Amino acid sequence: MRILNAAQMREADRHTIEEIGIPSLVLMENAGRQVVAALEAAHEARLDGRVAVLCGRGNNGGDGFVVARTLAQRGIDASVFLIGAVSDVRGDARVNLDILGRLGVTVVEVSDEQTWELHFSEIAQCTLIVDAIFGTGLTSALGGMMETVVADVNASGIPIVSIDLPSGLSADTPHLIGDCIDASMTVTLAAPKLPLVLPPGEAHAGDVVIADIGIPVEVLDSLEGPHIELLTPEQIRELVEPRAPDSHKGDFGRVTIIAGSRGKTGAAHLAAMAALRSGAGLVTVATPASCLSIVASMAPELMTAPLPESKEGTVTPGGVEKILEMRHDVVACGPGLGREPGVAAFVRGLVERSTAPLVLDADAITVLAEDPGVLVGKDERDIIITPHPGEMARLIGSSVDEVQANRIDVATEFATTHHLYVILKGHRTIIATPEGHVFINPTGNAGMATGGTGDVLTGMIAAWLAQLLDAEAACRLAVFLHGAAGDLTEADEGQVGMIATDLLAHLGPALNHLTGRAKDES
Repeated sequence: MRILNAAQMREADRHTIEEIGIPSLVLMENAGRQVVAALEAAHEARLDGRVAVLCGRGNNGGDGFVVARTLAQRGIDASVFLIGAVSDVRGDARVNLDILGRLGVTVVEVSDEQTWELHFSEIAQCTLIVDAIFGTGLTSALGGMMETVVADVNASGIPIVSIDLPSGLSADTPHLIGDCIDASMTVTLAAPKLPLVLPPGEAHAGDVVIADIGIPVEVLDSLEGPHIELLTPEQIRELVEPRAPDSHKGDFGRVTIIAGSRGKTGAAHLAAMAALRSGAGLVTVATPASCLSIVASMAPELMTAPLPESKEGTVTPGGVEKILEMRHDVVACGPGLGREPGVAAFVRGLVERSTAPLVLDADAITVLAEDPGVLVGKDERDIIITPHPGEMARLIGSSVDEVQANRIDVATEFATTHHLYVILKGHRTIIATPEGHVFINPTGNAGMATGGTGDVLTGMIAAWLAQLLDAEAACRLAVFLHGAAGDLTEADEGQVGMIATDLLAHLGPALNHLTGRAKDES
């Protein structure tokens, strides 16, 4: 599902109105009625009281006027407050404002702080507030009376439903540009916007409902500018094909996991088991020779291959030849490898010489931080890297704070300049492609902030890449299912008690939930 900025939303409106021929008044009517439907679904009991509809002077206010009219026509007590002067309301918004007048619905004009203070006591007695003050067009911080309006509404304790965006947020950035409404629900129009899906803006949006107002999907998909999408179950579900009855293990790919070192064999186990649980036909763990028996004893389903090792129990550059001799469709490298100089030489040699698609994680990323230029994908060989913010910061010579403040830009810049796929892990994991497309993952929770969950993701990506033979699809599917498994684990174990091996047990159920094959628990 496409995520739009302000300019793209304006262009979507323009194209729909001028080139397709759907009148702007129809779009505004659709928006208002969709908001009312959301109110009825989420706040039915509160509609028995009085609803305060706070409207601005522009199109967002026009949507609010439609909401107020629709509520009144259904017998719901709606009080309308125009934050501004009636004389400043024009266009479609004015049409709907005038309709309210002809229907006998009173609109209170609030053009200064004194008037606001006079009428806020009325608003404070309402059971629900609709925020229709500012939409996607806001570009600067709120000031003057609006600061008071926002502060008073937020302090009221009354549930707030915002139209399109909580007033005070900008559609062009997830960062706060000033004070904003703290909504309990946001009904966003046509498509989500960045501050509704990324922190810190998302914390002010509440539950997000995406309202279809009549703008065709084809229009949204054709818009120029940043191509950012929110992963959805409907899109991800299409990537999973049922297995043929006569399938055999060779149909689902051979994965080699290069992982582990003395004291860190658990990382190898987690990655390899995640690959098996994600459907890979055959999984081999290539690990330092002294670690092999430990890894082999953890799961009989795994094959193992010994690699030459250093006195510290880590892989050495000579192990590259062993990997090149092995048969596989995908190679994943990094979990628990260690950071000895020999590990860096091994990873560099693997990247330079292997022709198999590579998934690089953890130590395989860190050891290349001094020479990130070696990380370059090729037309005939995809590379996927899966850094957490600290690893990404080391890779680009920056700070974690800077990476976190610019997650989309950082991931996109590295992906496009190095012609590879970047999965920047964390809350709302970012997937950036070599072509500059960005995907944001909505699944997952804070309980996954525990050692080993990244190793699980590495194995999942490798397995799905071996099956789908499509790097972008494998990234999207693995990241979505990884978070979904975390959400199922949270339901069973809670966030605090969650550990990485719990995710392994929930990978199958997560896939079943996605494809509609979950067991009926009723």
